[in-house]
Amino acid sequence: MTLTDPSLLEDLFTHEVDGRSAQFVRPADTDLPNWGVYDGGDFLGMLYSDQSGGGTGWRLGQSHERHDVLDDAVRALRRPRSWPRERAQVSDWARRLLADESLTAVDVETTGLNKPWAVQIAATDRSGAVLFDAYLDPRAEIEPGAVAVHKITPEKVVGAPTFGELLPALTEALHGRTCVAYNMPFDRECLERELTRHHGSAESAAQWLGGCRWVDAMEPYAVWKGLWSVKRGRYRTQKLGGPHNAVEDCRFLLAKVREMAMTDLPAGR
Repeated sequence: MTLTDPSLLEDLFTHEVDGRSAQFVRPADTDLPNWGVYDGGDFLGMLYSDQSGGGTGWRLGQSHERHDVLDDAVRALRRPRSWPRERAQVSDWARRLLADESLTAVDVETTGLNKPWAVQIAATDRSGAVLFDAYLDPRAEIEPGAVAVHKITPEKVVGAPTFGELLPALTEALHGRTCVAYNMPFDRECLERELTRHHGSAESAAQWLGGCRWVDAMEPYAVWKGLWSVKRGRYRTQKLGGPHNAVEDCRFLLAKVREMAMTDLPAGR
């Protein structure tokens, strides 16, 4: 049985999503690729095969919400009843964030994932105008996996300034501002590592970081998307996407915050 071609799916089948099986039952009065979805004895809703937009997808019930992947459609059906209220709270949060004149999007491209160093740092204001953008000499190896993502090769940062040389300009760009990032702890910890190496003091690093108000958009975006993982007991973390250029990722994040500021329930994928 293939899940990528709904026309080949059986009238009755089960599919495990996040460690728990969902049961799919095609109504007896149709041969169309439509199924009622059950979780144990609970009816979750209807899923309809949707090939609009040039690809196979899944539409929820009578709504226009569409998901490319069956697992995500099931996660959407498993949302708790509190989701509309929680989503509205995220929208309120996003509107308050956008109303902050000091709002700054921050993105750090790094040498890797495990205690990495910075190879590019960027910051934009809430309109997307660049406040800071620089490539750095990380004084460390850039892992091949990181290069594959952000395309910043060792050759590209030859002769680039060090973090310490860029610190005065970065301080001017960020201090006194509300700094939003996606998976903020990762970017903040990278900056903390750079600051500690530069100053030789964790206390000095903490003092510098305290000059900004740090905000993470990852958890609000997970709630706003509303794909519930029964295995984790929370909304599933989403990839932000973006081109993995620090400036463009800042602008991409701001676009997502503006999207979250909308209160309507989802009408698309």
